[in-house]
Amino acid sequence: MASFSETRRPAFRLSASVTVLAVLGACSEPLDLDMRGILNGGFNTADAARAATASRPEPDNRGVISYPNYQVAVAQRGDTLATLANRVGLPAAELARFNGVQTGDSLRAGEIIALPRRVAEPSPATGAVATGPIRPPSEVDITTLASDAIDRSEPTPSQRSEPQTGAEPVRHQVKRGETAFTISRLYNVSARSLAEWNGLDSDFSLREGQFLLIPVATQAPAQASEPEAPGRGSPTPEPPSASQPLPEETPPPAAEATAPAEPEAPPAADVGEQTAASASTAAMSFPVQGSIIREYAKGRNDGIDIGASVGTDVKAAASGQVAAITTNTDGINILVVRHPDNLLTVYTHVDNISVKKGDAVSRGQAIAKVARFDPARVHFEVRKGFDSVDPMEYLR
Repeated sequence: MASFSETRRPAFRLSASVTVLAVLGACSEPLDLDMRGILNGGFNTADAARAATASRPEPDNRGVISYPNYQVAVAQRGDTLATLANRVGLPAAELARFNGVQTGDSLRAGEIIALPRRVAEPSPATGAVATGPIRPPSEVDITTLASDAIDRSEPTPSQRSEPQTGAEPVRHQVKRGETAFTISRLYNVSARSLAEWNGLDSDFSLREGQFLLIPVATQAPAQASEPEAPGRGSPTPEPPSASQPLPEETPPPAAEATAPAEPEAPPAADVGEQTAASASTAAMSFPVQGSIIREYAKGRNDGIDIGASVGTDVKAAASGQVAAITTNTDGINILVVRHPDNLLTVYTHVDNISVKKGDAVSRGQAIAKVARFDPARVHFEVRKGFDSVDPMEYLR
């Protein structure tokens, strides 16, 4: 399908034209000929369309960028629609219909092609850093970080070890009459960043039906007093429960209490409970001695938090082998030890790690120190495979 670009208006009077071209000649971007109202004193949106934006995420070896609600593929040099379709594993005709192109059409390097349905998620096997879609940092948990670190065969990572994180961009489908400039103004991003994210040519040409990723702003606007333009907004704040103890649940009234049934497992830790030396028959020992400041709650807190002084030795809960040492997106250290029976223990909020990946450790061996946090504590998890379980089942 033929591309279309901006419709040029009739020539202005010479004096006005000279003035406009002199101003625009100093710009680094192609001429924006959508000049409605500017010469008559109308509002100029050029400055508003310069919101700072992040770089586009890196695709995997197939060219796939995956988000929770959609996937796109990035064309490589020399690609046609058919070769890209073959690389991602979708029928060329289906991909062509969805994007309004022909199967034999040549694609520009970096051009975005929307996928009509999901293909296999990026993973280390396809050249990605981690497995799964790009998610906000608040949604990337210790399980993802630990499992990705364990899957990689190299020693303690020297390269970027965290999965790609970020906001999911708006995916805009071009309508007849729209241009790169009108779209960039709609979402308050620069036309140049729009071109860089989507591999547009030097003329910023678009075609009807084309899908564009709207660049994600690097920072939130200051104190907006009205609803914000599409594609803008502040980052999702970290929930208070991520750093503060969960509130104690209110027990049912005595009249409603019933006789307790035989417990199938040891009771969960109570907030405020003091740890004690684990019995010799317990499968694991506490990594530090202190007060439990946050209890296990699957899906909300996949371990227990034990308060302890900064610099206190953190000890291996059981004998095993160091499986991974990495950090999360906030720079917090994560240490993972693998044990028999497909068990893992995870230790975070630690520093001065004294072991390295592959080391054998014994129960009670010091492996790190309590790091300086407010409050100072160790977050401790037990995983059966990568599924969290209540650590107290192994500590009592």
